[in-house]
Amino acid sequence: MTGDERHALRRDLERALRGEVFFDAQSRALTSMDASNYRRIPVAVVAPYDAEDVAAALAVCRAHGVPVVPRGGGTSIAGQATGTGVVLDFTRHMHRIVSLSPEALTARVQPGVVLDDLRRAAAAHGLTFGPDPSTHSRCTLGGMIGNNACGAHSVAWGTTADNVRALECLTYGGEPLRTTDPLRADLRELVDGHLALLRTGYPQHLPRRISGYALDALLPERGQDLARALTGSEGTLAVLTEAEVRLVPAPAVRVLVVLGYPDESAAADAANGLLPYGPLTVEGMAADLVGGGEAAELLPRGGAWLFVEMPGTGEAEALRRLADAVDSAVVTSPIAQRALWRLREEAAGTATRTPAGAEAWPGWEDCAVPPARLGAYLRDFRVLLREHGLHGTPYGHFGDGCIHVRIDFDLLGADGVARFRRFSEAAADLVVAHGGSLSGEHGDGQARAELLPRMYGEELVALFGRFKDALDPAGGLNPGMLVRPAPLDADLRFAVLPRRPVDVAFGYPRDGGDFSAAVRRCVGVAKCRETGAGAGAGVMCPSYRVTGEERHSTRGRARLLHEMLAGEIVTGGWRAPEVADALDLCLSCRGCRSDCPVGVDMATYKAEFLHQRYRRRLRPASHYVMGGLPTWLRLAAPATGTLNALARVGPLTALGKRVAGIAPERELPLPAEESFVRWWRRQEPPAPGARAGAGAGADTEATVVLWPDTFTDRFSPEVGRAAVRVLRAAGLRVVLPPGRVCCGLTWVSTGRLDRARRVMRRTVERMAPVVAAGRPVVVLEPSCAAALRTDLPELLGTGEAAALADSVRTFAQVLEEAAPGWTPPRLDRPVTGQTHCHQHAVLGDAAERRLRARAGLSGALASGCCGLAGNFGFERGHYEVSVACAEDRLLPAVRAARPRTAVLADGFSCRTQLAQLAGVRARHLAELLADGF
Repeated sequence: MTGDERHALRRDLERALRGEVFFDAQSRALTSMDASNYRRIPVAVVAPYDAEDVAAALAVCRAHGVPVVPRGGGTSIAGQATGTGVVLDFTRHMHRIVSLSPEALTARVQPGVVLDDLRRAAAAHGLTFGPDPSTHSRCTLGGMIGNNACGAHSVAWGTTADNVRALECLTYGGEPLRTTDPLRADLRELVDGHLALLRTGYPQHLPRRISGYALDALLPERGQDLARALTGSEGTLAVLTEAEVRLVPAPAVRVLVVLGYPDESAAADAANGLLPYGPLTVEGMAADLVGGGEAAELLPRGGAWLFVEMPGTGEAEALRRLADAVDSAVVTSPIAQRALWRLREEAAGTATRTPAGAEAWPGWEDCAVPPARLGAYLRDFRVLLREHGLHGTPYGHFGDGCIHVRIDFDLLGADGVARFRRFSEAAADLVVAHGGSLSGEHGDGQARAELLPRMYGEELVALFGRFKDALDPAGGLNPGMLVRPAPLDADLRFAVLPRRPVDVAFGYPRDGGDFSAAVRRCVGVAKCRETGAGAGAGVMCPSYRVTGEERHSTRGRARLLHEMLAGEIVTGGWRAPEVADALDLCLSCRGCRSDCPVGVDMATYKAEFLHQRYRRRLRPASHYVMGGLPTWLRLAAPATGTLNALARVGPLTALGKRVAGIAPERELPLPAEESFVRWWRRQEPPAPGARAGAGAGADTEATVVLWPDTFTDRFSPEVGRAAVRVLRAAGLRVVLPPGRVCCGLTWVSTGRLDRARRVMRRTVERMAPVVAAGRPVVVLEPSCAAALRTDLPELLGTGEAAALADSVRTFAQVLEEAAPGWTPPRLDRPVTGQTHCHQHAVLGDAAERRLRARAGLSGALASGCCGLAGNFGFERGHYEVSVACAEDRLLPAVRAARPRTAVLADGFSCRTQLAQLAGVRARHLAELLADGF
């Protein structure tokens, strides 16, 4: 498309629509990929306001000869949510639940409605929408209808097609298409002329037949069901504007039975035999996809498991007795059930790395065979993988015979891509030999449509083409998908990336030192787009939860970095404004490092980007002021009192904040008159011997090194003093590091990585004797502990740095490890507050939860991010987002607390945010425990 043509298209779209029209590089880059291997750059992105806008957009695109691609959450795995024309983004405006009728068991929805939003609305009436793919917290009903999505509960409630009552659509030609109207004459003629083919050409006894068009739904004996025929058509026939869907009663009781088997083939053999007992789900996965953590400890013995959900306790116990498993567990706790289901749901991300650490990709993602054939198919599939020198771990919907697998294809080189094609062709033949479908859930898209003749034969596939031509004669809707498909090995998203490693500062040890590989980690499953109750107990992604903008999600930022490396739409390299804009609202909370199923670490990528962007360039003032905070505080220490007095003078403070790039709405925290280190130096050394509450282990003191981080030392010395008191009470000898040390956090968060490395090298050198002595290093500030655990070894890349990182412990961890026999004081009071986001992401809080329980501190802490996040909430332009992040979870939890509830926040940022926004003094866990003596 020429520049003049693009200008004319933009002009006409902007005149015709009330919704937004985006031709900018950033918006186009954000929609160039979905969750597949494919990448296609759209001309523009349009966010229609309503059905009239959709009609107007189609009219303009038709006049200009531009194709249209409908898009929901962008989680499609076969490439059907990407296109070179105009992408219709339904998530911005067309996301209303139009009506919900508990009596009729139906709901009317717009295509952009997120599944979990519908389920929450239905739950108020004891109902639910049956299909529930693992992306239920961010996938849209329009996308589910487009792909005929299924999910874990399809053994009970079927596919999306089984739950669609009526559709209202628009064809590319602009004609309304309502499935409640009589079937069009041309479609009746098409069906009547091929009755025998439609009755015999589809696989039988196959609950998950998603591939191709469901033309057999138009047979007279099947009620000429156009809604079912359109469901699963991947936006190639019509554009959905509204749907009526069926709701089902939600079981009052759900009990999860987990059955252990030697391997996934044995589990698959057993799955079909469980169906007569009326399960709601029969899901399977192998040990390869299970990491560590508390959820894994809930699994019974075995090398693979079936997750079988039953509608009652009695039914669950009966199934457990009858099942031929090596071990089993009946799980009734909703919390434990949720943790186990999360293991299964996150397999789509976990599977992107093989147990050996190699990258694994979709492409042969979700075929289905008759459930009775699943075990045999899996054994043959393993043989096929070995023949092609490939590896993958199958998992999925065993009760329906549907298997997901990601395979370690080499999609970066010509030989690997050729092997990808050969394997896909052979795998298609294997599935057909077992009476299966190439797609059992996610549709054919570009990944499998080329192979449909192997499944259906040329005659039926030609009939698909006639169906497409009847409804879309101009071929304007999602071309290259399903009918007349693009080759399965074309448009691969990896082809545009640099072939040699990019010169970067961090080591990226999980990605072989390759920044491109680190960016490739994002496969687009979009867990970072979770909002509301569907976001669970994680942190990711606070800025997206506030703005709802794709560019502020972890996925969006990763996509922009991908396009920055490609240099095709996003030009300018490290100085690309599109990337800088998206990363500006990244809080560096590190939530994605743990919450993203594939471990994307956007905090590190942001620090890298800032480092590269400002190399040998003038930086924003805030980078110098807040990035160098430890240095400024040390230099200003002799004049602390005078400077604090000046900071209370309003005009001077306002001027200082303006010069320093600090938000004018922010109060400046004032350093303490006496730092923790100064207090330590003047205090009387403790006398040896027993101490109050020392408990077991007091006679032979273990030595711990208490890290005097900048925030504890200069701003919250009371936390350090409390920690010393508690550690000594536990029978531990407390010492400080030999000399001035710093983790380098503030320099890392502002991208001043050269300076950070110098600070870190000095720290590692000074801490060498401590590390050599095997002493644990107790870090009270979670953000500093996380920096020592991750940034320090990943920036320095030395054995000494890794050894120091390994020695770092949180306050609760060191008490648990170094003083296991110590009994904390009983405080017996409720607590509220928030687990620090860096602690959640890097350190974990299991030890803290156990310590709180032993001390009688009841209540759970909120998840998420406080919104201050170190320098982020202080920087000019971030105040409103910072406050909105706090209002998401933290502030409501604190306001809802009962009387006598202690507000707990181990991070200085969290305590500062609570003080400034809620007028609440939050306390470190060490302070609460110290109160008990």
